Amino acid sequence: MMYKYEHGGDIYTEKLTKDGRPFVDYSANINPLGLPLGIKQAVQQALKLCINYPDPFCRELAEVTASYLQLPQDYIFFGNGAADVLFRLALALKPGRALLLAPTFADYEKALRTVDCKISYYNLQEARDFAADNNDIVDAITPDTDLVVICNPNNPTGQLTSRELLVQILDKCRLVRAHLLIDECFMDFVSEEKAFSMRDLLATYPELVILKAFTKTFAMPGIRLGYCLSGSSELITALHQSGQDWNVSILAQEAGKAALKEHEYLAKSFKLIEQERSYLRNRLAALGAKVYGSEANYIFFYLPQPENLSELLHERGYLIRSCANYHNLQAGYYRIAVKTRVQNRALIKALKEAIKTCALY
Repeated sequence: MMYKYEHGGDIYTEKLTKDGRPFVDYSANINPLGLPLGIKQAVQQALKLCINYPDPFCRELAEVTASYLQLPQDYIFFGNGAADVLFRLALALKPGRALLLAPTFADYEKALRTVDCKISYYNLQEARDFAADNNDIVDAITPDTDLVVICNPNNPTGQLTSRELLVQILDKCRLVRAHLLIDECFMDFVSEEKAFSMRDLLATYPELVILKAFTKTFAMPGIRLGYCLSGSSELITALHQSGQDWNVSILAQEAGKAALKEHEYLAKSFKLIEQERSYLRNRLAALGAKVYGSEANYIFFYLPQPENLSELLHERGYLIRSCANYHNLQAGYYRIAVKTRVQNRALIKALKEAIKTCALY
């Protein structure tokens, strides 16, 4: 039996629509402004360096990133995308039991299964809009728990977990000697009045690990660059020992250095995402969809009819992410990326056509 790919971004299975057009990919949450020119130029200039092995410690990139984040350089471990870091963390920590939200990103479980970790789920409630806003999650952390994973904002729901609750979770993790992994990969897209990071607590809590990626923010998923932050030197050392030394290419390291100079690009991206997120939320609601959370650069919604919405949009040249295969979800839940106004209008038009087609039968 072939391995089944269950993420968004699969533009390779079918590259063109029946009438020869490329699909518009709403299934992967990538910055709609595309790869910045500065990164393109940095990658091109770095080609001549590829006769050498990459720096296994990403020293120049770590120096730039540490300055950007205002953290010690030795708090940072880089990987071949955030997913690569996840698998390294599983091997470095070897947790016996982990607590995950449901629904949440599938690769947490996938990585943990490689070390035979037992998984417990904290089921988010539809009645609470799938938000982790209840203190009973703290009670779900027991002396048997070795790792808690919180995606903030959560994927696919886009719901934020409050800083107050995260501190309570962190204190409970310290009490039971567990680690807390907070995935902040999408925090860069959260509105300024709601966005926050827990990285100011890294020095106080060696149990805390924060996951970040360049992928979504700078539209560079094909380059692969992610990292984690930890105040534990023992964990950083264990991460280096849990895989090959050259896990970040020269091209990726140079792309990362260039990315952190893209201040104007980030400001423009933030403004665009905020506007278009609101546009999509309103248009989806007007079409009868129930929209949840969606504080990042994607929209999570429920639309039970038409049942074959993904297929109907596929026929019209659009890829969206059905969330039916997530733990604690069912058919009718979807996630779409936030793109430009021209693209978003076209998607809404296609969605209206799909709903109208369904209503005719």
